[in-house]
Amino acid sequence: MDSNTMSTMSQVMESLRSRKMDFEFRWTPDGFTPGRGKYYQPEQLEIIKTYRFEGSSNPSDTEILYILRTQDGLTGYSMDAYGAYSSHAGEDGYDNFIRRIPEKDRVEQLLFEL
Repeated sequence: MDSNTMSTMSQVMESLRSRKMDFEFRWTPDGFTPGRGKYYQPEQLEIIKTYRFEGSSNPSDTEILYILRTQDGLTGYSMDAYGAYSSHAGEDGYDNFIRRIPEKDRVEQLLFEL
């Protein structure tokens, strides 16, 4: 299944899992962490793909999934609601952190298929 035919979060997550790219990066004040005591700063990461999902019956079902790659080769994800439904309202950390991570340009981003 390529990235052009995936329409649900569960399909994308299953594809990531099957490719052993399912490390969840969680934000902490020390940076994004996949666990195991390792932390990454924005300059050590790049966003290689984004997926946006919108629920057909509920406007609050809006999620964004960032596929991230670290400088040392680990690929994983970070997810959040977006827009008014972001779970980071009033929090300086996550939103400011994710904005500082460089994105692959769109042409190269299309080359990344799950």
